[in-house]
Amino acid sequence: MLRLVLDTNVVLDIFHWVDSSVEPIGAALEAGRAECLADERTLAELRRVLTYPQLRLTAEMVAECYARYAALARHVPVDAAPELPRCRDPDDQKFIELAARAHADMLVSKDKALLQLRGRSRLAFRILSPVAAAAELALPA
Repeated sequence: MLRLVLDTNVVLDIFHWVDSSVEPIGAALEAGRAECLADERTLAELRRVLTYPQLRLTAEMVAECYARYAALARHVPVDAAPELPRCRDPDDQKFIELAARAHADMLVSKDKALLQLRGRSRLAFRILSPVAAAAELALPA
């Protein structure tokens, strides 16, 4: 089973926007072919983002979206992270740290600062765009 860390925008694409380009990621999670990993910091960011006025979500929609994701995510305790490359955007460092601590296979992100780390350092996980991860997860196991 592939172990995934999804950044907040990817979670929104799957669980709120229902973006067809990332549907294979959601399908793999639902089918148990992949698991997503989250910690208190990434869940807190999702809770905060879901309340942004531009999303126009009701309290019920926020609760439903969060609950769907949280039910699929395996909670990883926040511990000290190993020495890791620094992301240019400090807000995204938590995703790198989670992926390292949780021994993830992939960090799936749309964030340019995270994607720029691909190939620039030796990480035990791959950093993929949502489209690349969806293409990989759409392949038969």
